[in-house]
Amino acid sequence: MQRPTFTARLLQKACISESAQCYHLEFVLEDMESFDFAAGQFISAVAPDHRGKMQTRAYSIASAASSNKFDMCVNRVEGGFFSNFLVDLPEGQTVQIHGPHGNFTLRNPLTDSIFVATGTGIAPMRAFTQWFFPESGPHAGQDRSEGRQIWLVYGTRYESELYYRDYFDRIAAEHPNFQYITSLSRAHEEWPGLRGYVQEHVGSIVESRIPSSATVAAKVSETVVAVQDIMVAELPTFDIHTYICGLNDMVSAVRERLTSYGWHKKQIIFERYD
Repeated sequence: MQRPTFTARLLQKACISESAQCYHLEFVLEDMESFDFAAGQFISAVAPDHRGKMQTRAYSIASAASSNKFDMCVNRVEGGFFSNFLVDLPEGQTVQIHGPHGNFTLRNPLTDSIFVATGTGIAPMRAFTQWFFPESGPHAGQDRSEGRQIWLVYGTRYESELYYRDYFDRIAAEHPNFQYITSLSRAHEEWPGLRGYVQEHVGSIVESRIPSSATVAAKVSETVVAVQDIMVAELPTFDIHTYICGLNDMVSAVRERLTSYGWHKKQIIFERYD
Protein backbone atom coordinates (compact mmCIF):
# COMPACT_ATOMS: atom_id res chain seq x y z
CA MET A 1 0.00 0.00 0.00
CA GLN A 2 1.37 3.38 -1.02
CA ARG A 3 1.99 5.77 1.86
CA PRO A 4 0.55 9.29 1.73
CA THR A 5 3.23 11.91 1.16
CA PHE A 6 3.56 15.53 2.23
CA THR A 7 5.31 18.44 0.56
CA ALA A 8 8.29 19.77 2.52
CA ARG A 9 9.71 23.13 1.47
CA LEU A 10 13.35 23.92 2.20
CA LEU A 11 13.45 27.12 4.25
CA GLN A 12 17.21 27.37 4.62
CA LYS A 13 20.38 25.35 4.56
CA ALA A 14 23.88 25.81 5.90
CA CYS A 15 27.11 23.88 5.47
CA ILE A 16 28.19 22.92 8.98
CA SER A 17 31.37 21.09 7.92
CA GLU A 18 33.25 21.94 4.75
CA SER A 19 35.63 18.98 5.12
CA ALA A 20 32.79 16.45 5.44
CA GLN A 21 30.38 18.37 3.20
CA CYS A 22 27.69 18.13 5.84
CA TYR A 23 24.61 20.36 5.62
CA HIS A 24 21.96 21.43 8.10
CA LEU A 25 18.57 21.66 6.36
CA GLU A 26 15.42 23.27 7.73
CA PHE A 27 12.06 22.33 6.21
CA VAL A 28 8.44 23.42 6.65
CA LEU A 29 5.29 21.48 5.77
CA GLU A 30 3.19 24.39 4.57
CA ASP A 31 -0.02 22.37 4.13
CA MET A 32 0.03 21.18 7.75
CA GLU A 33 -0.53 23.21 10.91
CA SER A 34 1.67 20.86 12.91
CA PHE A 35 3.97 17.93 12.28
CA ASP A 36 3.82 15.72 15.34
CA PHE A 37 6.60 13.26 15.94
CA ALA A 38 8.62 11.87 18.82
CA ALA A 39 12.23 12.97 19.15
CA GLY A 40 14.42 10.32 17.54
CA GLN A 41 12.05 9.35 14.74
CA PHE A 42 12.83 9.63 11.02
CA ILE A 43 11.14 10.66 7.79
CA SER A 44 11.43 9.04 4.37
CA ALA A 45 12.07 11.33 1.42
CA VAL A 46 10.83 10.41 -2.07
CA ALA A 47 12.06 11.70 -5.45
CA PRO A 48 12.73 10.44 -9.00
CA ASP A 49 16.35 9.86 -9.98
CA HIS A 50 17.90 10.80 -13.35
CA ARG A 51 16.30 7.72 -14.94
CA GLY A 52 12.85 8.65 -13.64
CA LYS A 53 12.85 5.83 -11.10
CA MET A 54 11.37 6.76 -7.74
CA GLN A 55 13.88 6.56 -4.91
CA THR A 56 13.20 6.58 -1.17
CA ARG A 57 15.69 7.29 1.58
CA ALA A 58 15.23 7.47 5.35
CA TYR A 59 16.72 10.37 7.34
CA SER A 60 16.67 10.92 11.08
CA ILE A 61 14.98 14.16 12.11
CA ALA A 62 17.57 16.46 13.65
CA SER A 63 15.15 18.46 15.80
CA ALA A 64 12.38 18.07 18.32
CA ALA A 65 8.82 18.70 17.15
CA SER A 66 8.13 22.40 16.53
CA SER A 67 4.84 23.37 14.84
CA ASN A 68 5.09 22.28 11.19
CA LYS A 69 8.89 22.36 10.88
CA PHE A 70 11.70 19.83 11.08
CA ASP A 71 15.46 19.77 10.54
CA MET A 72 17.79 17.30 8.87
CA CYS A 73 21.54 16.70 8.90
CA VAL A 74 22.82 15.35 5.57
CA ASN A 75 26.26 14.56 4.16
CA ARG A 76 27.11 14.80 0.49
CA VAL A 77 27.90 11.28 -0.76
CA GLU A 78 30.24 10.73 -3.69
CA GLY A 79 28.30 8.98 -6.42
CA GLY A 80 25.12 8.98 -4.35
CA PHE A 81 21.74 10.24 -5.44
CA PHE A 82 19.43 11.19 -2.61
CA SER A 83 21.76 12.89 -0.16
CA ASN A 84 23.26 14.95 -2.98
CA PHE A 85 19.77 15.79 -4.24
CA LEU A 86 18.91 17.19 -0.83
CA VAL A 87 22.08 19.21 -0.23
CA ASP A 88 21.82 20.67 -3.75
CA LEU A 89 18.12 21.52 -3.34
CA PRO A 90 17.72 25.32 -3.69
CA GLU A 91 16.08 27.13 -0.80
CA GLY A 92 12.37 27.49 -1.52
CA GLN A 93 12.16 24.22 -3.46
CA THR A 94 10.31 21.12 -2.25
CA VAL A 95 10.66 17.40 -1.70
CA GLN A 96 8.02 14.79 -0.91
CA ILE A 97 8.23 12.97 2.40
CA HIS A 98 6.25 10.48 4.44
CA GLY A 99 6.40 9.71 8.13
CA PRO A 100 7.23 10.02 10.91
CA HIS A 101 8.53 6.50 11.41
CA GLY A 102 10.64 4.53 13.85
CA ASN A 103 10.91 3.43 17.46
CA PHE A 104 14.26 5.06 18.27
CA THR A 105 12.63 7.18 20.94
CA LEU A 106 13.17 7.97 24.61
CA ARG A 107 11.86 5.26 26.91
CA ASN A 108 9.46 5.97 29.76
CA PRO A 109 9.89 6.44 32.61
CA LEU A 110 12.93 8.60 31.97
CA THR A 111 16.22 7.30 33.31
CA ASP A 112 19.83 8.39 33.27
CA SER A 113 20.84 8.13 29.63
CA ILE A 114 23.96 7.73 27.52
CA PHE A 115 23.64 9.03 23.95
CA VAL A 116 26.27 7.60 21.58
CA ALA A 117 26.72 8.87 18.03
CA THR A 118 29.16 9.12 15.17
CA GLY A 119 28.82 11.24 12.03
CA THR A 120 25.26 12.19 11.09
CA GLY A 121 24.09 9.82 13.83
CA ILE A 122 24.16 13.02 15.88
CA ALA A 123 20.82 14.04 14.30
CA PRO A 124 18.46 12.18 16.68
CA MET A 125 20.70 13.10 19.63
CA ARG A 126 20.13 16.76 18.78
CA ALA A 127 16.40 16.01 18.71
CA PHE A 128 16.56 14.30 22.13
CA THR A 129 18.52 17.22 23.58
CA GLN A 130 16.08 19.80 22.18
CA TRP A 131 13.22 17.85 23.72
CA PHE A 132 14.92 17.76 27.13
CA PHE A 133 15.95 21.43 27.04
CA PRO A 134 13.64 23.32 24.63
CA GLU A 135 14.74 26.83 23.68
CA SER A 136 11.71 27.80 21.58
CA GLY A 137 8.02 27.00 21.26
CA PRO A 138 5.45 26.53 24.03
CA HIS A 139 7.91 24.68 26.29
CA ALA A 140 10.79 27.14 25.89
CA GLY A 141 12.90 27.41 29.02
CA GLN A 142 11.56 24.23 30.60
CA ASP A 143 13.84 21.45 31.77
CA ARG A 144 12.15 18.12 31.01
CA SER A 145 15.14 15.99 32.01
CA GLU A 146 13.72 15.45 35.53
CA GLY A 147 17.25 15.84 36.85
CA ARG A 148 18.45 12.68 35.10
CA GLN A 149 22.12 12.45 34.21
CA ILE A 150 22.67 12.61 30.46
CA TRP A 151 25.94 11.88 28.68
CA LEU A 152 26.37 12.57 24.96
CA VAL A 153 29.39 10.70 23.61
CA TYR A 154 30.12 11.89 20.07
CA GLY A 155 32.92 10.39 18.02
CA THR A 156 34.26 11.41 14.64
CA ARG A 157 37.54 11.59 12.78
CA TYR A 158 38.47 15.26 12.84
CA GLU A 159 37.60 18.31 14.92
CA SER A 160 36.02 19.96 11.86
CA GLU A 161 33.45 17.14 11.79
CA LEU A 162 31.95 17.78 15.23
CA TYR A 163 28.51 18.76 13.96
CA TYR A 164 26.45 21.16 16.14
CA ARG A 165 29.37 21.59 18.50
CA ASP A 166 28.44 25.13 19.60
CA TYR A 167 24.90 24.03 20.43
CA PHE A 168 25.95 21.08 22.58
CA ASP A 169 28.67 23.11 24.29
CA ARG A 170 26.06 25.70 25.26
CA ILE A 171 23.59 23.13 26.58
CA ALA A 172 26.35 21.51 28.64
CA ALA A 173 27.33 24.90 30.08
CA GLU A 174 23.73 25.71 31.02
CA HIS A 175 22.70 22.30 32.40
CA PRO A 176 25.05 20.54 34.85
CA ASN A 177 23.32 17.19 34.35
CA PHE A 178 24.19 17.18 30.62
CA GLN A 179 27.73 16.17 29.74
CA TYR A 180 29.04 16.56 26.19
CA ILE A 181 31.96 14.20 25.51
CA THR A 182 33.78 14.31 22.17
CA SER A 183 36.46 11.97 20.90
CA LEU A 184 38.46 12.03 17.68
CA SER A 185 39.89 8.96 15.98
CA ARG A 186 42.29 10.94 13.75
CA ALA A 187 43.01 13.96 15.92
CA HIS A 188 45.80 16.41 15.16
CA GLU A 189 48.59 16.61 17.72
CA GLU A 190 47.25 19.85 19.18
CA TRP A 191 43.78 18.38 19.93
CA PRO A 192 43.36 18.68 23.74
CA GLY A 193 40.39 16.36 24.08
CA LEU A 194 39.74 12.65 24.13
CA ARG A 195 40.95 10.28 21.44
CA GLY A 196 39.88 6.87 20.26
CA TYR A 197 36.53 5.22 19.71
CA VAL A 198 33.26 5.92 21.47
CA GLN A 199 32.88 2.45 23.03
CA GLU A 200 35.97 3.11 25.14
CA HIS A 201 34.43 6.22 26.68
CA VAL A 202 31.02 4.59 27.13
CA GLY A 203 32.80 1.91 29.15
CA SER A 204 34.34 4.58 31.36
CA ILE A 205 30.90 6.06 32.09
CA VAL A 206 29.44 2.67 33.00
CA GLU A 207 32.40 1.84 35.22
CA SER A 208 32.07 5.18 37.02
CA ARG A 209 28.58 4.13 38.15
CA ILE A 210 29.49 0.63 39.32
CA PRO A 211 30.81 1.47 42.83
CA SER A 212 27.58 3.15 43.91
CA SER A 213 25.52 0.24 42.58
CA ALA A 214 27.80 -2.23 44.34
CA THR A 215 27.50 -0.37 47.62
CA VAL A 216 23.71 -0.47 47.51
CA ALA A 217 23.68 -4.17 46.66
CA ALA A 218 26.13 -4.98 49.44
CA LYS A 219 23.96 -3.23 52.04
CA VAL A 220 20.92 -5.15 50.93
CA SER A 221 22.46 -8.59 50.71
CA GLU A 222 25.39 -8.13 53.12
CA THR A 223 27.42 -10.22 50.74
CA VAL A 224 30.01 -9.56 48.10
CA VAL A 225 28.21 -9.68 44.78
CA ALA A 226 29.81 -9.63 41.33
CA VAL A 227 29.17 -6.53 39.21
CA GLN A 228 27.43 -8.60 36.56
CA ASP A 229 25.12 -10.12 39.16
CA ILE A 230 24.29 -6.63 40.41
CA MET A 231 23.30 -5.52 36.92
CA VAL A 232 21.12 -8.61 36.41
CA ALA A 233 19.43 -8.08 39.77
CA GLU A 234 18.48 -4.55 38.71
CA LEU A 235 17.10 -5.46 35.28
CA PRO A 236 13.36 -5.20 36.09
CA THR A 237 13.81 -1.51 36.99
CA PHE A 238 16.43 -0.12 34.62
CA ASP A 239 18.05 3.01 36.04
CA ILE A 240 19.92 3.83 32.83
CA HIS A 241 19.52 3.37 29.07
CA THR A 242 21.91 3.84 26.18
CA TYR A 243 20.77 5.22 22.80
CA ILE A 244 23.15 4.56 19.90
CA CYS A 245 23.05 5.91 16.34
CA GLY A 246 25.66 5.48 13.62
CA LEU A 247 27.28 2.96 11.33
CA ASN A 248 26.77 -0.73 11.99
CA ASP A 249 30.33 -1.44 13.18
CA MET A 250 30.16 1.28 15.84
CA VAL A 251 26.71 0.23 17.03
CA SER A 252 27.84 -3.37 17.33
CA ALA A 253 31.01 -2.40 19.22
CA VAL A 254 29.07 -0.31 21.77
CA ARG A 255 26.45 -3.03 22.24
CA GLU A 256 29.18 -5.61 22.85
CA ARG A 257 30.86 -3.36 25.38
CA LEU A 258 27.62 -2.81 27.27
CA THR A 259 26.61 -6.46 27.31
CA SER A 260 30.05 -7.29 28.71
CA TYR A 261 28.93 -5.35 31.81
CA GLY A 262 25.81 -7.48 32.07
CA TRP A 263 23.44 -4.97 30.47
CA HIS A 264 20.11 -6.30 29.26
CA LYS A 265 19.24 -5.85 25.58
CA LYS A 266 16.22 -3.72 26.52
CA GLN A 267 18.55 -1.14 28.05
CA ILE A 268 20.25 -0.65 24.68
CA ILE A 269 18.23 1.20 22.01
CA PHE A 270 19.87 1.70 18.64
CA GLU A 271 19.45 2.93 15.07
CA ARG A 272 22.09 1.93 12.54
CA TYR A 273 22.79 2.61 8.90
CA ASP A 274 25.40 1.65 6.32
